[in-house]
Amino acid sequence: MATRKVTVIPPTINPLTRISNTTVKKRRTAGYARVSTDKDKQFTSYEAQIDYYTSFIKNHSDWEFVKVYTDEGISGLNTKKRDGFNEMISDALAGKIDLIITKSVSRFARNTVDSLVTISKLKDKGVEVYFEKENIWTFDSKGELLLTIMSSLAQEESRSISENVTWGQRKRFSDGKVSLPYKHFLGYERGENKGDPPVVNEEQAKLVRRIYHLFMSGKTTGGIARILTAKNIPTPSGKQVWQPTTIESILKNEKYKGAARLQKKFTVDFLSKKMKINEGEVPQYYIENSHKAIIDPMEWEAVQDEFKRRKSIGRAYSGKSVFGAKIVCGDCGGFYGSKTWHSTDKYKTVIWQCNRKFKDNTCCKTPHITEDEIKARFLKVYNGLISDKEPFIKACKLTRDVLTDTEEIDREMSELLRELEVVTKLIKKCIAENSSSAQDQKKYTERYNNYVDRYEKSKIKI
Repeated sequence: MATRKVTVIPPTINPLTRISNTTVKKRRTAGYARVSTDKDKQFTSYEAQIDYYTSFIKNHSDWEFVKVYTDEGISGLNTKKRDGFNEMISDALAGKIDLIITKSVSRFARNTVDSLVTISKLKDKGVEVYFEKENIWTFDSKGELLLTIMSSLAQEESRSISENVTWGQRKRFSDGKVSLPYKHFLGYERGENKGDPPVVNEEQAKLVRRIYHLFMSGKTTGGIARILTAKNIPTPSGKQVWQPTTIESILKNEKYKGAARLQKKFTVDFLSKKMKINEGEVPQYYIENSHKAIIDPMEWEAVQDEFKRRKSIGRAYSGKSVFGAKIVCGDCGGFYGSKTWHSTDKYKTVIWQCNRKFKDNTCCKTPHITEDEIKARFLKVYNGLISDKEPFIKACKLTRDVLTDTEEIDREMSELLRELEVVTKLIKKCIAENSSSAQDQKKYTERYNNYVDRYEKSKIKI
């Protein structure tokens, strides 16, 4: 039997790069630099990283310089908004890059999933990544394990930073510190010193008051938007066209009455940075008299009531017709709305009927009425008032005097304020006595709670 002979045939192609082992080819190399905060200085600065990687790559004779891809002031938590990073990965997957050099795992991505998925895609295309700080080469057998560990640590660091930032924000909220997006917020500007409350910009405040006045005069949010656009008044963000939603946000924002409701939205998770409207998942903070008001609180509340009234009409409030939201159904209490019959022929007629007439499987018994009939009845009543207006004017004045007589309210308010003053002194005295001498704690707690309850009841009445 002949002797068995084994001959080893050496590999001729690198399994990762798919390049022949006998081919002398320079690796097309790119650098990636990212600076996410102003605290990064000297070597870690944006410009320094670009210069460093340009020189670093060009000084390697077996590398061919491609480009240094950059992102400035962008978070590494996810890759969605990192244009430079995404361009680099796209070029690499398209076969334009063989090797990527970057400072560290945290500069590449602080999201473990993003980091590993991206590197896996690059590896499939024969593209290697080198992390300088950790000395990790992704084609190395130990590279993937080390990368997983380092990426997880970077992600945990980001989570910790995010939690600290969130805690700091909520601490400021609980301390009653109000901050506004001044650049896009109409009517207010930043205080002189850091931490100062917002300061009224009187020129912008005039426009805010005008918007409130137009709304209470019967204009819709869309109508106000058209008026401001026609007069070439720029929006808070500097645009030329006003939107109804912008007007509505101004009319419904409590900050214009000198109050602030904080944490209306919150970040769902630190990776996606997705914001969600706070529906009770996290605390909110309401601060009264947090800064100077542009709109009187009573007027602001009246605007909110007007929004509710218009919504209760049962259809979109147009504000165009003089009879809109003024004719009430005697059967169900709903408002009458207009409707056009035979709109395309000679029998065209505008009629008014209850907006709830055929809503929710109900049918009001009140009939429709034509607009011509409404006008005729209005003129009849109006002419009657003009011919004998004195009794009507007298009745209106009497109603006004009764409704605006605040003497009784003022008296009750004074009594309640005196009560608050007395109870406050009793609470302070109670606390002082307990701290200066031995007290029966059960009796002390009972007495203290009674004073507090008494204070709260008076405060609610105010």
